[in-house]
Amino acid sequence: MTTLADITAAQALVDQLIINGVDHIFCVPGESYLAVLDACYERNVKLTVCRNEAGAAMMADAYGKATGRPGICFVTRGPGAANAFAGVHIAQHDSTPMILFIGQIERSHRDRGAFQEVDYRAMFGGQTKWTAEIDDGARMAEYVSRAFHVALGGRPGPVALALPKDMLDERVLPRPCPAAAVVETSPGPDDMDALAAMIAQAKRPLFVLGGTRWDETASRRMMDWARAFDMPVATSYRRLPLFDPLHDCYAGDLGLAANPKLVARAKASDLFVLIGGRLGEIPSQGYKLFDIPQPQTHFVHVYPQAEEFGRVYAPTLAIHASPMPFVEMLAKQNPPAHRPWHDDTRVAHQDYLDFSRSFTPSADVDLAQMMIWLSDHLPDDAVICNGAGNYASWIHRYFRFRRYGSHFAPTSATMGYGVPAAVAIKRLYPERLVVSINGDGDFLMNGQEFATAVQYELPIIVVVCDNASYGTIRMHQERSYPARVIGTDLRNPDFAAYARAFGGYGARVERTKDFPEAFDAARASRLPSIIHVMMDPDRVTPSVNLSVIRSEALAGA
Repeated sequence: MTTLADITAAQALVDQLIINGVDHIFCVPGESYLAVLDACYERNVKLTVCRNEAGAAMMADAYGKATGRPGICFVTRGPGAANAFAGVHIAQHDSTPMILFIGQIERSHRDRGAFQEVDYRAMFGGQTKWTAEIDDGARMAEYVSRAFHVALGGRPGPVALALPKDMLDERVLPRPCPAAAVVETSPGPDDMDALAAMIAQAKRPLFVLGGTRWDETASRRMMDWARAFDMPVATSYRRLPLFDPLHDCYAGDLGLAANPKLVARAKASDLFVLIGGRLGEIPSQGYKLFDIPQPQTHFVHVYPQAEEFGRVYAPTLAIHASPMPFVEMLAKQNPPAHRPWHDDTRVAHQDYLDFSRSFTPSADVDLAQMMIWLSDHLPDDAVICNGAGNYASWIHRYFRFRRYGSHFAPTSATMGYGVPAAVAIKRLYPERLVVSINGDGDFLMNGQEFATAVQYELPIIVVVCDNASYGTIRMHQERSYPARVIGTDLRNPDFAAYARAFGGYGARVERTKDFPEAFDAARASRLPSIIHVMMDPDRVTPSVNLSVIRSEALAGA
């Protein structure tokens, strides 16, 4: 008979997950960790069983983004762990709390080149905050507790724990650890006084919001503060929902294909304040926004991990703080009586409004008009998920995210993210409308997770923008090697038929005017749906055609 003093290490693992509030696990089953699956059998933990470990890891990442708590993923050893690597890479770049548990060979077989043997410290060490292998089942709760603390602390990120198969069956005494709490770092009064003095002296300030460790309250406080200070505020790459785009102070996003007027405004700023994010390659516009290492402006960096300060850009003022407590302190400041940037803030917002609604119509299918239609007709709490590809530039430019937590996309620009993320978010928020927007090559990297949506009866709506190519790569290919096309063409299936084959709803759109009807029909079907949108291969960005890129490249050759 099992007693309180007689549980397996696998059961201790699941119990420690539950202590930390875990109610959902994303996985692909594997015999290397069957003991953990069995431990879930009579415990209150939901499983989402996926079709590929990459999809499972991306679902865990999306869950971590949505909740602020580590998303949990279980995969088997060797190939399973290799498939999951893409999701770990996303979590590392996006500062998402996540814990990947990996089944491992038996301890007695180590270093023999055993079946699917991998050194996970070597494999994941450069992409995680901590990677370890648990040798002693009696220390299970300790390791899992530490994993939660590490994943949540400072700059959040992924942790990987390997689980030797034989260790999971060890009988152990239950030694549960308390749940890990998020430790938020608050700014000091001297830091806030220094920032207030810099704001009072500024003539062309710009605030930029990015990163994680935000919540809806901090987002609202930031908007209230911006209105009181007449302060222009932009968002960083794929952090659009942090600030209402129709707020009078919103200036746009510093992402890919950013508004040139916003880029010019950032370069001309005399006070640039970045809250919560990293001034990486995309928001810094290829590291060309400011001089390295000393920007030609007063640069204030607010970040929860001190190691990031000066990594690329040396801040004039470094404030070691998480966004939520920082914004709470910021909201207590009084605006200066003289705000010389007032008129420019209005201009910045108008520049954004103009940029987000200007387009050159395409003959048959116009993705700009589709994104505008979605933006105007979806409820404010609808969620958009996407992966990577040129199609995403239409989302960033034309869709107006009105609510915090309404966009899930990897800042690492990883393809194949949209469908897994949509599945995870629909599992978490079944009452919300969840739309996954994908390119054709992008969709087929993890399109198998549409089967997961069907299995769990999740009526997500998947839009596949089909230009029969790896469009982003083709764009770069034509710039560098004009008219020498190789390796970037695709021959695609009928994606609407693909949806129906799985038991979902499918529709095909060849004209812009047919998109609203197709979308409404997909929504009314209450089934997982795919809308196959036939794109003009020549239209690679909202502002540039492939033929123009090719002509300019040939002319300059």
